[in-house]
Amino acid sequence: MSQFVAEVSDSNWENEVLKSDSPVLVDFWAAWCGPCRMLAPTVEQVAEKFQGKAKVVKLNVDENIEISGKYGIRGIPTLVLFHRGQEVDRHVGVPSNALTSISQMIERQLA
Repeated sequence: MSQFVAEVSDSNWENEVLKSDSPVLVDFWAAWCGPCRMLAPTVEQVAEKFQGKAKVVKLNVDENIEISGKYGIRGIPTLVLFHRGQEVDRHVGVPSNALTSISQMIERQLA
């Protein structure tokens, strides 16, 4: 993916997301999704901003239907924040003022 954003899958989901000690922001996306591509640079900025404090990962919904189904992902992009193995926040679509909105999701868990 990139220097700051990792790719996760059905096979490494538990170790990378649920067992993480820090908050994990998961970007559920697909290659054909225009809004997902539009949101990608912002997700990258958030990952860089919170490096060392929170983890940011992407999960391709077309390639990982088990996890997408388990968490009821119906529309993309969907951003889900996990902390201590539990979903603590979710946003579907591209948020207005995306950098601030996504940053606030994470900051609430770090407080």
